[in-house]
Amino acid sequence: MAFIPIFVAVDAVANIPIFLSLVENTSKKQKHKIIVDAVKTSTAVAIIFVCIGKWVFSLLGVTVPDFQIAGGVLLFVLSARLLFPGAQKDNLIHNHDRDLGVFPLGTPLITGPAVLTTTLMMVNSFGLMPTLVSLILNMGIVWLTLVKADAIMKVIGPSGTRAFSKIMYILLAAIAVMMVRHGVTGMLLR
Repeated sequence: MAFIPIFVAVDAVANIPIFLSLVENTSKKQKHKIIVDAVKTSTAVAIIFVCIGKWVFSLLGVTVPDFQIAGGVLLFVLSARLLFPGAQKDNLIHNHDRDLGVFPLGTPLITGPAVLTTTLMMVNSFGLMPTLVSLILNMGIVWLTLVKADAIMKVIGPSGTRAFSKIMYILLAAIAVMMVRHGVTGMLLR
């Protein structure tokens, strides 16, 4: 099923502390606008990439196995970086900007290399419609976690959030290895 790999790649819970730090001095109305912008941006970027990604690849002469290998290596490096102390998603944030929902929250934090690579691979494995449905369901989860971010932080706390994120990064590394394996297999069978 395409839902689980996309869920792992999106890692909605890991974005909660970053989101809260970005919106700490904003009004409820501004916070709502940032959430809407983030979910719209991340969903649109992912859907556009799912729809035209293969066309762009054909234009560049890149095959699906090439992308699986490159994407798997990239995902593995990204997940390994995020697993080690001191390497957090929030190092992507340099300043507070009025378009926080678009950048850095919508992209690259919610829809970044991990989500783009994973969704394209899920289209190849499961088809367009199951991938789009899984992507939209996951973006619904992102919206819910951002809306309920304060309550979630009270329940699981910063340590719980970090622990959950680390587990997601380990799963992301495993998905990366699987993608490389599928890419190598695809190249050998051509």
